[in-house]
Amino acid sequence: MNAAELRTKSVSELKLELHNLLRERFNLSMQRGTGQLSRPDQFRKVRKDIARINTVLTEKAQAGDAS
Repeated sequence: MNAAELRTKSVSELKLELHNLLRERFNLSMQRGTGQLSRPDQFRKVRKDIARINTVLTEKAQAGDAS
């Protein structure tokens, strides 16, 4: 998922995607804690995607785009 794709989405779609990624990050951290995480690189990918969505949400908030 790249920033250009995220910028085309609405704020409500971004918030829904953020919620799903936060849930996935929680599940991955639980798997990592118990030693069951099969793909450690997935945790980093999810964290980066969360940061990208937060950045785009901030950009939209500063631009006054509430759609």
